[in-house]
Amino acid sequence: MKMATSHPRWIDLRSDTVTIPTQEMLEAMVQAEVGDDVYGDDPTVNLLQEKAAEKMGKEAALFVPSGTFGNQLAIFTHTQSGDEVLIPESNHILEHEVGASAVISRVGLRPLPDQYGQVDIKDLEKRYREEDLHHPRTGLICMENAHSSGKVVPLSNLQEVYQFAQEKGISVHLDGARIFNAATFLKVKPAQIALYCDSVMFCVSKGLCAPIGSLLVGTRSFIEKARKNRKLLGGGMRQVGYLAAAGLIALEKMTKRLQEDHENARYLAKRLQEIEGIKVAEDRLDINMVFFTVEIERFSPPEFIQFLEEKNIKINLPREGEFRLVTHYWIKKEDIDYFIETGKTYFSRYYT
Repeated sequence: MKMATSHPRWIDLRSDTVTIPTQEMLEAMVQAEVGDDVYGDDPTVNLLQEKAAEKMGKEAALFVPSGTFGNQLAIFTHTQSGDEVLIPESNHILEHEVGASAVISRVGLRPLPDQYGQVDIKDLEKRYREEDLHHPRTGLICMENAHSSGKVVPLSNLQEVYQFAQEKGISVHLDGARIFNAATFLKVKPAQIALYCDSVMFCVSKGLCAPIGSLLVGTRSFIEKARKNRKLLGGGMRQVGYLAAAGLIALEKMTKRLQEDHENARYLAKRLQEIEGIKVAEDRLDINMVFFTVEIERFSPPEFIQFLEEKNIKINLPREGEFRLVTHYWIKKEDIDYFIETGKTYFSRYYT
């Protein structure tokens, strides 16, 4: 077997958040026309917000520092203190946002059983709080698409949830951090996904190469309220057009090439299956993520990761026994081949 040597640059498969700006983005950032966004007079930010709203089929948008900030700002703006938010139990807001909703909005998150972000309407009906002296008010439903499991939630499920919410007179917020990946998989425009929510957050820094930033999108009145809440939370930024310039390229150009990342993820999954002892989650290859487990009794994840780092490859430790690899703009097929050959070199120790 050919021995893998150290790669001349880092191959980072930990996440699509690790993408760095393209040369075109860097040049646009330097040349950006800027103003003070707290006053609302940064033309580059204003243009990004207009285009973001247009892409999502909504009235207005607001530039925020991060996806978590955007999600928490949405919850803070939609709800009242003491409300309860219905949310699939595996969603990012519940799993990976540090319990922020309890601290910032003073609301409770009531988990819904789910299948990779998809919920059964009967479970939603059971957990919805009707008016009662002893109950908190159900103030919001949160969904996520694409889901962080690598799956895309079908439009039919989003529509069913949204119809339920409308009947109850409550709002739906969509964590659409990777909504463009979902749209690519579904072969629809992102606005067709955002049709089934009152607000949506999406990131320009996840796989789209912008260094910082997300957009919160919704009705004009909602965004006006969110703008004041953004200031309250310390998210009012000044000459942020330098960042918005990269966001514009992310929105207009980088979203159009995501199919390449999806194809590379499927190629990576196929090649991983060449390594004895690795089991790929073949049912979760909708977007740019590959999940796998190692079925070798003596296998040491920290040792494996250290071996890869010595070969200039970065991956994360497994979560609940499962590894996740993420393809993105800076991962090409030759990088995947190098990773596989390096992996074969490591795993050969268990079979010699």
